[in-house]
Amino acid sequence: MQQLLEFASHHLPLVITFFGLAAALIWNLFFDPVARSAVTPLQATPLINHEDAVVLDVRSITEFNQGHIVNAINIPLNSLNKQLQQLEKYRERPIIVACRSGSRSATATKMLIKEGFSKVHNLRGGMMAWQSAGLPIKKS
Repeated sequence: MQQLLEFASHHLPLVITFFGLAAALIWNLFFDPVARSAVTPLQATPLINHEDAVVLDVRSITEFNQGHIVNAINIPLNSLNKQLQQLEKYRERPIIVACRSGSRSATATKMLIKEGFSKVHNLRGGMMAWQSAGLPIKKS
């Protein structure tokens, strides 16, 4: 124990960084609403097939046309704020937000949760994970 305290006193910035990163990891795992609501492609398919979930694709129109989940709605992330009224009719249904890898959809998921949508899920891994799972896509 004495050695641990001596190490901590000599390497204070390192110890502070360690505890800061540990706190951020705990926050991300247990308290971040996007992380808690994320679904894998295999978890998303029952939501789509049995709970009438809506898939919101927040990629650009070009990316969307190259391949998307069947019946997905495309609203690019940069115009989502202006087009939220298009999603009002789906407020009570589950919404699965997708992008290429899951990062843009995480931003959109936070935005929708902030706007009061309660059944919002981020597609973990995005379209890359969807295609890796061998699930169908549609090209426009």
